[in-house]
Amino acid sequence: MDPQQIRELIELISRSDFTEFELEGKGFKIKLARQLHGSAPMTGRPEAGTAPAPTPLVPPGTAASEARDGAAPATPAAQDGLVELNSPIVGTFYRSPSPDSPPYVETGSKVKKGQTLCIVEAMKVMNEIESEVDAEVIEIMVASGQPVEFGEVLFRLRPLN
Repeated sequence: MDPQQIRELIELISRSDFTEFELEGKGFKIKLARQLHGSAPMTGRPEAGTAPAPTPLVPPGTAASEARDGAAPATPAAQDGLVELNSPIVGTFYRSPSPDSPPYVETGSKVKKGQTLCIVEAMKVMNEIESEVDAEVIEIMVASGQPVEFGEVLFRLRPLN
């Protein structure tokens, strides 16, 4: 199975309701699993002779410019007028472009639509996550370097009128 076929399989599974998928063929075995928000983490050891299951579910060819196209939309927060910006992919959250750089935004920062708020790294690809509205950053929900799930709230924003 070539890398392009694996990426296509990951994309297909990420758009489905599957939480676990396993495929075995001549000379390979692949297992894709994802944890649904609020469920207990899956534990276990891979079978002898198999590689660990890839857990990041990333659309093929994902790059910073494409991440926003398939991004999980910002969703209205309950009753307080805030908008929640959700992770469009499974990966690792970073507040700055490099360890030596200052964070893209802080609590209280005013941001413009299209402004980069953070990076979510998935499969060694750095995906810039941009604001979908002109807003004030009210709360940063994830610490830098922490893993995030698809749809997990990254920021709470107050839209500016």
